[in-house]
Formats: sequence, structure tokens, C-alpha cells
Amino acid sequence: MQARVKLANILLFEVSDPDLALVTITGVEVSVDKSYLRAYVSCDAERYEEVTAALARAKGRIRSLLGRSLGWRVTPELDFRIDTTTDEAERISRALEDVPPTLAVEKDEFGYPIGPAEAGGEKDEE
Repeated sequence: MQARVKLANILLFEVSDPDLALVTITGVEVSVDKSYLRAYVSCDAERYEEVTAALARAKGRIRSLLGRSLGWRVTPELDFRIDTTTDEAERISRALEDVPPTLAVEKDEFGYPIGPAEAGGEKDEE
């Protein structure tokens, strides 16, 4: 928790790369010996490559600032990963809103439509 807050503050206030604007730290995993830190960042899907490149450019400075800020005996190696879970959740939400009309049709135990749809099918055969 401490590392996530410190990292978020560094990205927000101490790194002045415009490519890192509107980037959110969604999670941080720290190794037991605190020598490795994996940070998950969230941004717009169109900006994945841009943000990944900006984080790679700023990694040394971020690591240096984080090391001083945390006060740990070891300054962790940083690994940034794009967190796509919010994009996946949004995609699923949109898919659930666009329910196909066939889901509302009443079906028998085998999944075949019953009722008005059957009548429509008989008319096509005539």
C-alpha cells in the first residue's frame, strides 16, 4: 500500500511527461525481499503503447525517486504492466447492454423457440 501511494504521487507530481497524464496505478506487487516491484497502470486503450514507452523512458528517474521516498534498505527494480481489467469490464458491460432480441424469445427445453416464432416459420414454408 505504501509503495502504491508513493509511486502514484511520483507519477502525478514529480514526473512531467505529458504521455503519463491520466495514468492510474491500479495495483502494486512487491517481492518479499523488496528488491522487485511490479506496478499495474491503467489508461485509455488507445494509449497503451504510448504509456508503455513513456514509463520505459522515465523508469530510472521513477526508481530513484521511489527509492528515496520509501526509505527501504533496497531500491526495487521496477516492472510496469498495463492493467486491462477496466477495459475488459467496459467491453463486457457494453456486450450485456446489447442483448440480442433472440434472448427474449421463449424456448423449449432443447433451446428451440416456441410460440410466435413457430408460426412465423410455418408461413415461410407455404
